[in-house]
Amino acid sequence: MSEIAATVEEKRARRLRKTRRFGISIQSKLLLMLLATALVTALVVGIIGVVNGRQSLLQAAQAHMTSIREMRAHEIEQSLTALQKYVVALSSRESVIESTKAFDAAWHELEDQPLDPAREEALDVFYDDVFVPALEERSGLDFDKVTLLPQTDAGKYLQSVYTASTPESADRLEILDPGDGSTYSALNERYHHIYRTAIEDLGYQDLLVANEHGEIVYSAYKGEDLGLSLHEGAYANSLLTEAFERVMTSGSASAVVTTDFERWQPSENRPNMWVVSSIADDEGVYGALIVQVPMSTINDLTTANGDWVEQGFGNTGEVYVVGADDLMRSNSRLLVEDPEAFAQRSRAGGTAQATVDTMLRHGGSILQQPIVSAAVEAAQRGDSGVIVNRDYLGGESVSAYQPLQIGDLDWVIVARADTSEAYAAVNDFTRNLILSALALLLLVSFAALALAQTFSRPIRKLAGAVREVAAGDYSVRAPVTGRDEVGELGNAFNDMAESLQLKQQLLDEERAENDRIMSTLMPPEVAERYRAGEEAIAQAHKNVSVVFAELTDFDAFARDLSEQEEITALNELMRLFDEAAKKTGVESVRTLRGGYLASCGLMSPRVDAVRRAVQFAIEMRAAVGRFNAQHGSSIDVRAGVDSGMVTSGVVSRSSLAYDLWGDAVNLSQRVRTVTSEPGVYVSDTVRGRLQETVGFEEAGTLEVDGSEQTVWRVIG
Repeated sequence: MSEIAATVEEKRARRLRKTRRFGISIQSKLLLMLLATALVTALVVGIIGVVNGRQSLLQAAQAHMTSIREMRAHEIEQSLTALQKYVVALSSRESVIESTKAFDAAWHELEDQPLDPAREEALDVFYDDVFVPALEERSGLDFDKVTLLPQTDAGKYLQSVYTASTPESADRLEILDPGDGSTYSALNERYHHIYRTAIEDLGYQDLLVANEHGEIVYSAYKGEDLGLSLHEGAYANSLLTEAFERVMTSGSASAVVTTDFERWQPSENRPNMWVVSSIADDEGVYGALIVQVPMSTINDLTTANGDWVEQGFGNTGEVYVVGADDLMRSNSRLLVEDPEAFAQRSRAGGTAQATVDTMLRHGGSILQQPIVSAAVEAAQRGDSGVIVNRDYLGGESVSAYQPLQIGDLDWVIVARADTSEAYAAVNDFTRNLILSALALLLLVSFAALALAQTFSRPIRKLAGAVREVAAGDYSVRAPVTGRDEVGELGNAFNDMAESLQLKQQLLDEERAENDRIMSTLMPPEVAERYRAGEEAIAQAHKNVSVVFAELTDFDAFARDLSEQEEITALNELMRLFDEAAKKTGVESVRTLRGGYLASCGLMSPRVDAVRRAVQFAIEMRAAVGRFNAQHGSSIDVRAGVDSGMVTSGVVSRSSLAYDLWGDAVNLSQRVRTVTSEPGVYVSDTVRGRLQETVGFEEAGTLEVDGSEQTVWRVIG
């Protein structure tokens, strides 16, 4: 029995020794649990960070390309729209209408005279020896001079006098009178400065004037298109001829058409686009003003003037425009920077060798480089977006695309960059995040073993502070009890909370300042509707007097001023006008470089709104008089005043433009155009209300709603 007891005791001792040898303490289990939890947490956070971070960077890269696309698209649309408006304004000038009539009459005078055989021979020699060889060399095609020469004696005469007789080294734009004694040359000397100034100021390639029969009776540069007929020969089916016919049959004095690029033989077959506007007045249409738009107008916007890297395009990014024929309407960045690399990649993208050679020879890809890609096809369907697709250079690129909204032009715009560059940050982020996650796992392992309890307490306190800050209480501060990393985190959190508190204060101040600024730009009720997010804000007003004034002779005064001096002078004038508006109780609506729009009775109804509006216009002239006395200038004001129904509203939420429109606004602008003389001009409505207190004299008439209305000039 004793032996049995001894055996049992021995087995119990062995089990105890075995338990002690392989047992794990509570503390060890807790530490292992914390370690396992920390490792799993770090792993999950790392995976989520990789997935979400990579997606965020992909979206950021795509958003960057989209931003570039939208910015360039807006600039192109705004540039061409502004060009159209300027051409319409130029074609409606009295001097342009007068010169068109005069040039047309001189043209017919030349038609009635036989052409000197010597002049015709000189013109033939010029085409045979100079123009046709240059055209054939650049285009690589053969041309018959018969199809290029003007078909009329008048056209041949003008080209023989101006085009063929001018040395190649001379600037044809400077020709005023070639000394042939003709009526036409006298007219050229008289009117040429109008068109030359427009070219020099705005950088047009050429300005042409065509009479109502489509004969180009004037060219600023006196090139090979002077004297041509748009309805004959090789030009009958051109885009220019189509645009000319559209504006001539429109019946509108402000008709304007912008064409797509086309190869123009008088410009040595270079791609040209045109802006064509009718030249007309109330008596009829006399012809068309034709602006030859240089390729640089589009290229300078799409190529960022060559500063791709500085403007955020990186090393491979670019913007290009494509027409409905799937051909480029701008130059390729790679062609500009590295023609050899462009040739290699363009061929790899499927472009024919002959086309590549032509682009290298001309140094441009307009109307040459074909673009067949998913991005272009989607944009041509009217869609906008970002995709990864095969580009025209044979590689894979991130492409942001959208159609362009420019009149009848069927263009699309694409911003692209090689995927290797566009997603470089994504790949770097993924690699760095994985390495960081591995390092974090190792750090968390040691930290969980050694500092589980030490870290938990301050972190819980910090988490509570974070929740309070997230709830909007920026005055919360986390307690900092140590100088370790947790203490630093607490200090950083406190700094962040303090920064957020300061930023919130600044935001509140900025919001108050924005409210103050909006109250100066628009009536309080309109501002309140704008802040509420209302999209279409408009309001009709009765019995509002409108003043539309423009400065006269300011351009002549500013011609010798620097840009800073000019803007300083404009600011001084606008300040004087604002003071006059305040003095007379008139509300300033909008200021322009050379004009001023104001109203009376809009924000605050007034029974004497008409009198105040006229008095304000008179005060404007007095203010300009004081300015002239101080600066030795001869600026004046031509102002129009009308009264009636207007509509006011916020035109664009993006640019926050508060504006007026309506019959009273339109008529106030029109009455000042009855004469070029400065002064204050009013409608019949205004005169009828003030004729007993203000002196008037008749200045002219306007057609308003089908009837003639007298325009009156304020005397004194």
